[in-house]
Amino acid sequence: MANAVVSPDLIQVLARIVGEENVRADEPMSAHTTFKIGGPADAYVMPRTADEVAAVVRACDEAGAPLAVVGNGSDLLVADAGLRCVVMQILDNMASVRVEDTRIVAQAGATNAQVARVALEAGLAGFEFASGIPGTIGGASIMNAGAYGGEFKDVCVELACVTPAGESVRVSREEADWSYRHSMMGDAGYIVVEAVLDLARDDAAAIKDRMDDLKARREEKQPLEMPSAGSTFKRPEGYFAGKLIQDAGLRGYRVGGAQVSTKHTGFVVNAGDATAADVRQLIVDVQNRVFDEFGVRLEPEVKMWGF
Repeated sequence: MANAVVSPDLIQVLARIVGEENVRADEPMSAHTTFKIGGPADAYVMPRTADEVAAVVRACDEAGAPLAVVGNGSDLLVADAGLRCVVMQILDNMASVRVEDTRIVAQAGATNAQVARVALEAGLAGFEFASGIPGTIGGASIMNAGAYGGEFKDVCVELACVTPAGESVRVSREEADWSYRHSMMGDAGYIVVEAVLDLARDDAAAIKDRMDDLKARREEKQPLEMPSAGSTFKRPEGYFAGKLIQDAGLRGYRVGGAQVSTKHTGFVVNAGDATAADVRQLIVDVQNRVFDEFGVRLEPEVKMWGF
């Protein structure tokens, strides 16, 4: 591991915590992002429990090794040179979902689609808006994910988290301090390990109709057939990012293999062998053009690691 900051000793410690089968060295992040882009992470760990998450946090802290947390890698661009840190993935190993009356308790690695399906089967309404958001409950909690008039803060009443010190805490809806693509957990560096959603009983057929309608609208307007990180830019106050980009004449604009989608200009897509450098440069070009044309500074919604 050239220039690695993760020592072999730390990798052994991590293996003792999560099991050797759940630790990988020099793991290509292109296999773990929806952009299909990204160089290798020095170490990649996949904990199975909240206690293991806390133990990994403490081990990295004690070793002085940086730690980053990923779910299914949506909303994320990783540099071509990779990451000189430990990446902790909370996904398949922590993806249980259970129903408790009108509440759903979901581990952070459960996908939004998975939770929406469980809610449908239980006849619980309120999470339909998230059924097509390509991320996990953990990511939705941190970013206050939203679509089609719904937001995560509308349905989540409590979270279980791990602090940067490796302590387990409960966070109430009020303490979460959600706003547009923001939360206290994101500010404080908390890792979400579980969320409690409070939903409402409804006819399963009616819930399915709403989910099917949203799916059809997404498929019609969004470039779901191409690798992307979802909406590339946050919504600027008083505007729509996609409309500004379109009006700036940037539909289909390319830098290398990265392209402003011709289907929805709010999306940057990997049109074929795009590098992270391509995507980053395209984002900068779009920001500059929109600012020059309209005086509006677009802020990326996609997180950028390793730059």
